[in-house]
Amino acid sequence: MTVPAGAAETAEAGAPDTAVAAAGPNFKAPYPCGQRWTYSHHSAEVRRALDFVRADGGTTNGTPALASAAGTATRHSQPSGAGNYISIDHGGGWQTYYFHLGSFSVASGQFVNQGQQIGTTGSSGNSSGPHLHYEQLLNGVGQNIVINGGGLPYPGSYNQHYLTSDNGCGGGGGGTPFTTWGTGVSVRADARLNAAVVTRLAGPTNVHVLCQKQGDTVNAEGYSNNWWSKLRDQGGFMSNIYIDHPAAQLPGVPIC
Repeated sequence: MTVPAGAAETAEAGAPDTAVAAAGPNFKAPYPCGQRWTYSHHSAEVRRALDFVRADGGTTNGTPALASAAGTATRHSQPSGAGNYISIDHGGGWQTYYFHLGSFSVASGQFVNQGQQIGTTGSSGNSSGPHLHYEQLLNGVGQNIVINGGGLPYPGSYNQHYLTSDNGCGGGGGGTPFTTWGTGVSVRADARLNAAVVTRLAGPTNVHVLCQKQGDTVNAEGYSNNWWSKLRDQGGFMSNIYIDHPAAQLPGVPIC
């Protein structure tokens, strides 16, 4: 469900700042690597926010929301406005906001790396449908949003401009390397068979597992497994049954 372009979100406050901002972090898109989203700016919003929805055939609701730069995360709740949301303090006066989350994935005061999942996209608070409301602020003032060093336009409706994420696509970030097997393997937003599909692995793939946890039982090729791996670069969970390793619970991988 997309959000009408004229829908107001009463949580916003502060004044837009069109001045050239001081150099900030190298912000990346706030959703997983390879996903294509469209975005819009509602005229009723005061700060320089953009609202993102998926435009690649995937489901917006339940998709991981990722930290667009490293920093210290704080959880908030505003049922009449921003809903469940997270702010990240990046230092130097810079912050980012992520509104209307369906769930939190980090604790208040936790340091998060760029590309780390901080929650799931949802429609909590004053929202007419699942979307990710995203802001960049300097010293409390909303800034024109910049991703990968380039400023984004501010269209009045969706499906005019699109952005494909390279957040968490590799080049560091930790995790234990493994290889998958099988074709068309689903990577999901959580360790549940009814969780939203984040992406699918076309064939055997080299992956980095950040942590693992128990979830729904998956059956394949005569085997059963209820352990799931959180994949660094794909931004979601995959059943351990598709990891090319004989152990159901992977050795050397921490519990999520």
